Amino acid sequence: MVEINASGKYFKELNQQVREAVEKGEKEIVLKNVNGQYYIGDGLRGSSTIIIEGVPGNDLAAFMDGPTLRIKSNAQDNISNTMNSGKVIVEGNAGDVLGYGMRGGKLHIRGDVGYRVGIHMKGNKKQTPTIVVGGSAGDFFGEYMAGGVLVLLGLDTTGPLVGDYLGTGMHGGTIFIRGEVDKKLCGAEVGILDLDDDDQKVLKDALTDYCKDFGLKLEDIMAKGFKKLIPVSSRPYGNLYAY
Repeated sequence: MVEINASGKYFKELNQQVREAVEKGEKEIVLKNVNGQYYIGDGLRGSSTIIIEGVPGNDLAAFMDGPTLRIKSNAQDNISNTMNSGKVIVEGNAGDVLGYGMRGGKLHIRGDVGYRVGIHMKGNKKQTPTIVVGGSAGDFFGEYMAGGVLVLLGLDTTGPLVGDYLGTGMHGGTIFIRGEVDKKLCGAEVGILDLDDDDQKVLKDALTDYCKDFGLKLEDIMAKGFKKLIPVSSRPYGNLYAY
């Protein structure tokens, strides 16, 4: 294990030290006193685990391909932008535009998230990007989603579970919401369905790993029902641009 003190360190210097540690084959890297430094984990490959103590800045884990990042506090915006593989674990809350264009890997957040989470998420037969949010979410959750899995749990949430424009422009992938879903919150192209056996397996697999990361009990979370949101059209805005 190697420790790096980020206190007062410019983000370029910090990220260079992290990259050098990964290239040397360090399996566990602990970043102490992180305070808003940008781009941590961006473009990294391999199997290293990076523990972040403090609050990292925007664009964490962008284009990352393999490592695991665990944030011991809150995190900011644009996490896992176009991430290809690996995992990001946030023990607190996180900001806006998480998982933009995410291609693969997992993003696990224990608390609440902001706006436009999962926008333009991708997916194919080999990779299924997955975001699991333990708390609530703001507007445009799953906007323009093209693939992958979004899960919203609402654990410890006393206010609204999700904002307006849920799944607006969605044309692929699946959103699982724990509890009931108000159709008025959804984009016109979204259908709300009960889960079938295949859905239950996908959800259980996603939540088993999530619960392991945060020391939660799977049976407690699964005890409350879920709804599945999927697109009812593969071309939700085709009538606006075609004749």
